[in-house]
Amino acid sequence: MFVDIVSTSAIAQAPIPPQSIPMPKAAPKNRDGASDTQKGPMTTGAMQQPPTPFIPDPHRNLPLSIFATFDDKQKAQAAKISNYLSSLQTLVGNFVQVGPDGSKSKGQFFIQKPGKVRFEYDPPNPTAIVADGSMVAVRDRNLDTQDLYPLSQTPLRYLLSDRIDLMKDTNVVSVTADDMYVSVTIEEHQLLTGTSRLMLMVGAKDGQLKQWTVTDPQGYDTTVAVYNLDTSKKVDPGMFKIDTAEKTFPPG
Repeated sequence: MFVDIVSTSAIAQAPIPPQSIPMPKAAPKNRDGASDTQKGPMTTGAMQQPPTPFIPDPHRNLPLSIFATFDDKQKAQAAKISNYLSSLQTLVGNFVQVGPDGSKSKGQFFIQKPGKVRFEYDPPNPTAIVADGSMVAVRDRNLDTQDLYPLSQTPLRYLLSDRIDLMKDTNVVSVTADDMYVSVTIEEHQLLTGTSRLMLMVGAKDGQLKQWTVTDPQGYDTTVAVYNLDTSKKVDPGMFKIDTAEKTFPPG
């Protein structure tokens, strides 16, 4: 996806103007499972240690026909995740990102619905990503560049929707559950870029967001695990402003 970012195709499927962020060429490393380290209410308190992201099996992408129908339990699980996502209005926390080549980045994120998000990466990563409700800007402070993308064509827009019913509003191709996670996979097909997937994972016990994985049309995964989640913290609206003329946005 991006160079040390949340993923180019994760953030955008159709850039405007037509320019691209360098795509990693290394094939994804072998995936190993990991324990779920996030528990407890989504409020401020003792800071949690960064979790080890669960890296999905790279061979998991199965034909659509296998997931043509869902039983009542799967529908109920998807509805529960839909209600949880719809209940969120603001969300602040930390993240650990694993890129397609196995590289890791950390940082902090801020969500304000509908449509606004900011990802700040810890140094030395110079990247910040901001969505203002209609556009997404990917800023590299070292290069003094800013690339703009339409929010409407990003898989992560589902996380930023004010209200969502996954079964009705998206193309759900998989609903699975185990002792640790309930996972819903959404598939999107764009005429210009191809098929991408977004897998959302919540805790099986606490029902809170744990991570997401974006699979780009080339089959590369970018996984973002989140922790230290806070739904009560007020977020400065100015953090989501994008100045397209100056190619800048306010610091975090």
